[in-house]
Amino acid sequence: MEITVDNIKCGGCAGSITKKLSATFETDKIDINIEQGVVSIDLDESKRADLIQVLLDLGYPETDSVHGFDSAKAKAKSFVSCAIGKMDK
Repeated sequence: MEITVDNIKCGGCAGSITKKLSATFETDKIDINIEQGVVSIDLDESKRADLIQVLLDLGYPETDSVHGFDSAKAKAKSFVSCAIGKMDK
């Protein structure tokens, strides 16, 4: 399954996303394309809503799914997730 998300800027972001998705969905088959903002994960389509929620909670909403204040809030969360991902390296 692939989902295009906002706010992925670097390896720290990708690290946080990978760590959270691995723990939540018990899979290590995750690929993140930082430049395109695409998260690919080996997951059944029935888990799509769960995946979208986990990504949103980290600050990486599906592209064009949040606007206004919610978008700003997601961006702030992504900065925290990114920083944590950089520290975990």
